[in-house]
Amino acid sequence: MTRRLLAFILPAGGLLFLAFTLWLGREQISSIPRLSFWRPQTTTQTPVSPAVSVPSAGTPAITAVSTTTTSASTSGILPQQTQAAYVHAIMNPEDTKLPRLHCPQPDLSRYDYLSETARDAGDSIRYFIALDLRQCVSLLPRLIGSVVEAIRFLGPRNCALSIIEGNSDDGTGEVLAALHPELDALTTTYYFKTSDINPKQGDRIQKLAQLRNMALQPLVNDTESKRFPAKNTNVIFLNDVAICLEDILELVHQQRALGADMTCGMDWTYVGPDPTFYDVWIARGMNGDSFFEIPQDGNWNSAWNLFWNNPNARQRLLSHQPFQVFSCWNGAVVFTATPIIDRTISFRSHREGECLQGEPQLLCKDMWFHGYGKIAVVPTVNLEYSDKNGRRIKEAKGYVSRWVNAPGHSDESIEWQLKPPEKVKCIPTYENQFFEPWNSTQPGT
Repeated sequence: MTRRLLAFILPAGGLLFLAFTLWLGREQISSIPRLSFWRPQTTTQTPVSPAVSVPSAGTPAITAVSTTTTSASTSGILPQQTQAAYVHAIMNPEDTKLPRLHCPQPDLSRYDYLSETARDAGDSIRYFIALDLRQCVSLLPRLIGSVVEAIRFLGPRNCALSIIEGNSDDGTGEVLAALHPELDALTTTYYFKTSDINPKQGDRIQKLAQLRNMALQPLVNDTESKRFPAKNTNVIFLNDVAICLEDILELVHQQRALGADMTCGMDWTYVGPDPTFYDVWIARGMNGDSFFEIPQDGNWNSAWNLFWNNPNARQRLLSHQPFQVFSCWNGAVVFTATPIIDRTISFRSHREGECLQGEPQLLCKDMWFHGYGKIAVVPTVNLEYSDKNGRRIKEAKGYVSRWVNAPGHSDESIEWQLKPPEKVKCIPTYENQFFEPWNSTQPGT
């Protein structure tokens, strides 16, 4: 009798543990111990998402860090030799001494026009690359290595790199600070700063919004040099993902080719043997609903059934074609810098009476309100948050080059819907989900 009872209890306990970890979010799973700014631990039932938001009135101004100065600490976490090894790996894509996700060499002819257009811009910044990073030193060879490859391709003088580092204790800040001489030699503008802001204390979304705004602050501060032309500069904002050069270039290409205001990839996590779309708290389709259904008990049993009630998005996803959405972030985005430079919008937390939601969703909401509603997901760009699982997701979902070079594949345009959905699902907690007008509590409405 006891053995039969144990035989029932143990499997049931395992299923309950899996459901519990899914409910809490990916950052609670012990197999992924590191935390980034937008994946802090939480003990509440509020859904968790990788994201950051519009600056509040109290957001402090950040003075742009020049290419020859840094505010990084010199605590000496990593030996100089180790720092040098990371810097060498980042600056040299053929370096194999440190592990990283393998990325194919793409057919760059697809993207040649991007570099040509940038070169025609003279010394103006056409691509502003922004990241908020914490505790991810092992990912830097792949992540920042791909960023450096993109900078070289797009034109070093036409790119700026802005990184806010979160007081890591694994040497992340030291490596990022040590990149200054290399990026100076590359003639790329590099803004780097370390911040003590801790999203795990106080208003999490507000703290994340401040961190994202800090990364974008040079766009707002540098108004005299005119190196950031509002109508021509694009922001490339990356989470701490295992990303390839072709992923970055494809997002830029699709933003340009589609005439989009923003393009996003697809990010994934592994809470079991199969990949699960991760940024479900932020992402909303053009029907206003989440990408997959989450019932009030918080289980993700339907995570495999993406766009179950959105046939157009589902068909475009399966055919590897971009599709319009109300909001997304999904690990990596490219968006027009115009409303940032003009100080029309920024990352922010929710207002009084507004749905509790992540700052990237609020950014998208504000973009719609100000006429920047051409937001699209590019499903050929698939990302994960570690080299190991990045390899798994590329094997499962495919590299960009697998799809864009497939026989018969051609880029399809989007028939843009210029009006947002009337109502969008609010998910302050899984137990409390409801649809509300998309512009609820928006100024002037």
